[in-house]
Amino acid sequence: MKQMIYVIIGLIVGALVMLFIVRSLAPKMMLVESQSMYSFEETLERLQAAVDEKGWKTPHVHDLQATMAKFNYDVNKVKVMEVCKPDIAQLILSKDDERIASTLMPCRISVYEKSDGNVYVSRLNSVKMGGLFGGIIKQAMDVAGNESEQIIQSVVVQ
Repeated sequence: MKQMIYVIIGLIVGALVMLFIVRSLAPKMMLVESQSMYSFEETLERLQAAVDEKGWKTPHVHDLQATMAKFNYDVNKVKVMEVCKPDIAQLILSKDDERIASTLMPCRISVYEKSDGNVYVSRLNSVKMGGLFGGIIKQAMDVAGNESEQIIQSVVVQ
């Protein structure tokens, strides 16, 4: 009986430790931030050039600073580029079971200034996120994640 209590306590403690580890590490694993070598505008220009060079498209750029100003909030510069490579996107969008991942599309690259005066680029870790799904979604997100990372590496501090 004593051994059973130790096993149960061990399982509970193990589960709590695992929950703590996952909860503290998950945000760092799923979101990636890098400092840019360039000014805000030059970072956006260079990213757009890299997007074009890779054969990707930019359906839209959201100016979150301007959006927030409409609601009387003053925030530092933030623009979010929606980038897409149609031949990768169609792998997910053309299949009923994979279309659930459309909420993660298109890939987003955020460029922003922090109060330290530096410019940063952030993005979802698409490769890790795709790994959670497996199958076609994983394959598509691996390609998208690796290619978008190549695009981003053109502007970040190494």
